[in-house]
Amino acid sequence: MPQALLPIIPPGATPINDVISVVRQEQQWTYFCGVQPVFQHPEDDRRSFRMFTAQLCVQGVCSQAQIIRAFGVSKNSVLRSVAKYRQEGIDGFYRPRKGRGASVMTAELTLQAQNLLDSGYCRRDAAEELGIKYDTLRKAIDRGGLREPTPAEEEPQKPAVVVSDKSSRSDADASVAFEMGVGCTRPCERVLAAIGLLPDGASTQFQLCRDVSYGGVLCALPALAENGLFRHLNSLPVLSGYYSTLHVIVLLAYMALCRIKAVDQLQYETPGELGKLMGLDRIPEVRCLRKKLSELSRQEAPDRWAAVLSKEWMDHSPQLAGTLYVDGHIRVYHGKQTQLPRRYIARQRLCLRGTTDYWVNNALGLPFFSVERPIDHGLLEALRTDIVPRLLEEVPAQPTAEELKADPHLSRFVIIFDREGYSPAFFRQMWEQHRISCITYHKYPKEPWAESCFSHTEVRMPNGELVSMKLAEMGSRIGSHSDGLWVREVRKLTNSGHQTSLISTVYGQLALQDAGLLFSRWSQENFFAYMMEHFAIDALNEYRTEVIPGTNRPVVNPARRELDRQYRSVSSKLTRCQARFAALTLHPESEGPEIQKWERQKADLREQIEQWENELSILKERKLSTPKHLVWDDLPEEQKFERLAPSRKRLTDTVKLVAYRPETALAMIVRERLSHAAEARSLIRDLLRSDADLYPDEAAGVLEVRVHTLANPRSNRAIQYLLEHLNAAEFTYPGTNLRLVYTLFNDVPK
Repeated sequence: MPQALLPIIPPGATPINDVISVVRQEQQWTYFCGVQPVFQHPEDDRRSFRMFTAQLCVQGVCSQAQIIRAFGVSKNSVLRSVAKYRQEGIDGFYRPRKGRGASVMTAELTLQAQNLLDSGYCRRDAAEELGIKYDTLRKAIDRGGLREPTPAEEEPQKPAVVVSDKSSRSDADASVAFEMGVGCTRPCERVLAAIGLLPDGASTQFQLCRDVSYGGVLCALPALAENGLFRHLNSLPVLSGYYSTLHVIVLLAYMALCRIKAVDQLQYETPGELGKLMGLDRIPEVRCLRKKLSELSRQEAPDRWAAVLSKEWMDHSPQLAGTLYVDGHIRVYHGKQTQLPRRYIARQRLCLRGTTDYWVNNALGLPFFSVERPIDHGLLEALRTDIVPRLLEEVPAQPTAEELKADPHLSRFVIIFDREGYSPAFFRQMWEQHRISCITYHKYPKEPWAESCFSHTEVRMPNGELVSMKLAEMGSRIGSHSDGLWVREVRKLTNSGHQTSLISTVYGQLALQDAGLLFSRWSQENFFAYMMEHFAIDALNEYRTEVIPGTNRPVVNPARRELDRQYRSVSSKLTRCQARFAALTLHPESEGPEIQKWERQKADLREQIEQWENELSILKERKLSTPKHLVWDDLPEEQKFERLAPSRKRLTDTVKLVAYRPETALAMIVRERLSHAAEARSLIRDLLRSDADLYPDEAAGVLEVRVHTLANPRSNRAIQYLLEHLNAAEFTYPGTNLRLVYTLFNDVPK
C-alpha cells in the first residue's frame, strides 16, 4: 500500500500539486520535489521548460491540467510537448529542425522582416507587409533566423496572482480536509510549529480575497488598539505552537464583535474565512482554542491584565473616573456541578442559584472593572472590602491631603448606587475615613414637600443631553443619633405628583448636578442589558469548579436558616389554629349534643394552640442562641460549596469589555451623520458583520479593506464618514508593516 506524503512546499513557491512546486528567482526557474530542488533552467529557455514539464506528465508526477493551470500555457502546447517526449525523448527538444530545401527567406527579406518585428509588427502583419506566407515567417522564427521582442505564446509566464472568491476558497479549504484539516493550506508552518521550530507562531500573511465573511470587523481594529487590546499582552503567558497570544486575543475580539457568543459556536463558522481576517489560513478548532484559553488563564494572568487595562482607562479619562457607578449583577447558574447559594433575581422575580458580580462603570456606561463574589453579603460589604480599597489606589487626579484639609467640602471621588446601598452609617464612614461622597435614593423619605418648593430646572446629563426637571433641595438628617449625619436631599416632582427623593454627601455641588448624575444610572442598567443580549456576559466559558480559598467573609449559618424555616412553619400552623378557634361558634338554639361537640372541638383546638405556642417559644430561644452568620472557614464541610472556575471567564470578559468600548466609540462617530441617534449601534453591528474584500500590497505597505455597501444610501453615507476617521488614524496591523486603508465598495475607482 503506498504511503501518503505530507504536502510540503517551500516558502514563496508556486505549487503545481502537493509534491512539485516552482520558484522564479534571478531569471531562473527552479523546480522542487518537496523541499529538494530537482531541476533548473533559465527563464527564457523554452526548450528546457517544455522538455521538463513533458517529462513530469509522462512519468505521472503531474497532470497536464496542473501544468496548464500553474504556468498559463495553452493545452495544445502541452499536448505537443508530451507527444514529442514519448516519440523522441529528451533529444527531440534540442535537435535542430530539418529544412525543406531552399528557403524563400533570403538575407534581404530576413533583414526586412526583423526590422518589422522590432518596430512592433505582429507575425501576421509582418507577413502581409512582406508578401510571404504566415507559416514561412513562423518557421523562420522557430529556426532562430528571426527574433521577436516579446515572448512567444508557449513561453512560460510568471504565475499570475489570483484574487480568490468565496467559492474558490471553499474548494481549496475542502481539498485539504483529509490531510491536516479544513483550511490548513499552510502545512509547512504547521509542521514546524509541531516540532517546536516556530517559537513566535505563524506569520501574518494576508491574501487577495473577495467577499470575506465578517470582513467589516476589521473596521474595529484601530479602536480596539486605542482601547488597549494589543497593549500589555506581556501580562499573559506566551503561547507556543502555530497560534500566538496575539492570534487568540484578536480572535476573541472578532468573536465578540461578530456576535459569536461562545467558543462552541465556532464549529458552525467557516474557519478559513475568519482565518483570512487574521492573516492565517484558518482559525483554531474548538478543542485547540479551549486549550489555548486554559494556557492564557494560568496563575491569575487575566486578573493582572484586566487590572492594568482598568487603570489605563481611568487615567485616560480622569474626569469620568471621578464619578463611579457601582451595581451588582447576578449570573444565574443552572448547572449541577456545585450548589451555589440562591439569590433574588429582580429581572425574573425568582430566587435562583448564581454568583454576583459587582461592576464599576463611568457616567457614560463604559465599564472599568468587575469584582466576582461567590460568597456575597451585599453591596455594602463588597464596597467596604473589595471596591473602595481598589478605587482609593486607582482613581486618578485625587486631591492631596493639603487640598482636602483646606476645603472641608471637597471629596476624593463620588460613588453612586441604588437603594441596596442605603446606610447612613456607611455614608458617615466613607466621608469621615476616606472623604468619599455617596449619592443614592432616599430609602425612607418623610412627608411630601410642598409643590411650591419645586422649580423647572435644565439639567445637563453626563452624555451632554439637556433634560428639564422639577427639582427642589433641602438639608436633611438621616440615621440614628449616633450614626446619623446631615446630607443634601434633592427631590424630583413627576407629572403624576410623585416625589423621587435622593440624598447626597457631595457637599460641594448643586442639586441639578446630583440629579443629573443619579438619574444617569440607566446607562449602567442599559450596559447590563446590552451585554447580556449581545455579548453573552452571563454565558459559561467552562464547566470546571474550584474550591473557594480560605476567607473571613460571613455566610448565612445553615443551622439558623433551618431554625427560621421551622419557626415560619410553626408560626403558620399556629395562626391557622387560632383562626379556626375564633371562627368556631355555637348557635344560640343549639341543644345538648351540638353543645358537647362544640366543646370538644374547642378543647382540641386549645390544646393544639398551646402545643404550637410551646414549640414556637422553644424555637425562638434556639434562634436567639444561634448566630445568623458564620465565617466561611467555620462553616461545616458538608455545607460548603465550590465556586465556578473564574480564570477563563475573566479572560473572555476582559476582551468583551475592550470590544464594547470600541463599538461604543464607532457608534458615537456614526451618530453624527444619523438623524436618529438610536440607530447608531445597530448600524455598527451591521457593518462589523458585513463582507469585505482584502487587497494587501506588500510593496506599498498597505492593506486595503473594501467594505461592501449596506442596505441604503443613508447608511452608506454614515459609514463613509466613519471610514474617513479610521483612515486618518493610519493604523498598522499588529505584527506587520501593512497600514489599513478603508474604502466603501461603491467608491472604489473602476
